[in-house]
Amino acid sequence: MSARPRGNGLAGLVRGRGYFVTGTGTGVGKTWVACALAALARARGLRVGVLKPAESGGGGDAAALKRASGCPLPLAAIRPYAFRAPLAPAVDAALEGRVVSWPRLRRAYAAVAEASDFILVEGAGGLLVPYAPGLDAAGLARRLGLPLIVAAARGLGTVNHSLLTLEAARARGLEVAAVVLSAPAVPGDPSVRDNARLIARLGRVRVVDLGARRARG
Repeated sequence: MSARPRGNGLAGLVRGRGYFVTGTGTGVGKTWVACALAALARARGLRVGVLKPAESGGGGDAAALKRASGCPLPLAAIRPYAFRAPLAPAVDAALEGRVVSWPRLRRAYAAVAEASDFILVEGAGGLLVPYAPGLDAAGLARRLGLPLIVAAARGLGTVNHSLLTLEAARARGLEVAAVVLSAPAVPGDPSVRDNARLIARLGRVRVVDLGARRARG
C-alpha cells in the first residue's frame, strides 16, 4: 500500500492532536487515508502514533499503519486485538470466547499517545460497528476525545452514506473534521462530478476528493 505524501488536499488535515479515522462502511479507503496522513505528518518531522484497536480477518492494516508512521511501538501495542474472522469486533470476540475491554484499549491509546505528537486511530468498518456491549466505534472515538475523519467512496450512493454518517456522528456529539472521498468510482459513473460538492453543501463539512486514485481499507 502506497502512502506517499502528495499535494492532494490531505496535507491541510495534518493539524491538532490527531483523528479517529472511520468510514461510511468497509472498503472505502480508511487504511489508505490513515496511512497517507501518517506519512504526511512524519514528513513534517512529527512523531506519529497509530492505533488499530481491533483488526479482523487477519488483515495487514496495523502493519501498514506502523510502516507509514514509523511508530516505534511493537505491532501488538498498536493492535490490542486481532481476530481471525472478517467480522465486527464484538462478533469476533464472542466467537473466540473473548471480550474487547475498554480499559485495555484506553491503556493502549495512552501508550501510543505518550510517544507521539500526532495520533491516528483507525476504526473497524463504519461508525456504529460494535466493539463490545455498550461500545461502538462512535463511543470509542468519543471516549478518546478525537475528531473524526470519514473515509467514503467517490461513486454513486456516497452522498447518502456520507450524510448518514455525519448525522450519526453529530447526534453523538462528535466533531467531523472532514470527509475524504477515497475509494475509486466505477468507470463512467457520472455522479463523481457532483458528489463532493453535494456532501460539502448538504453536510456542512469539509470534503477532500482524492480523485480516481485507488484506495483500500
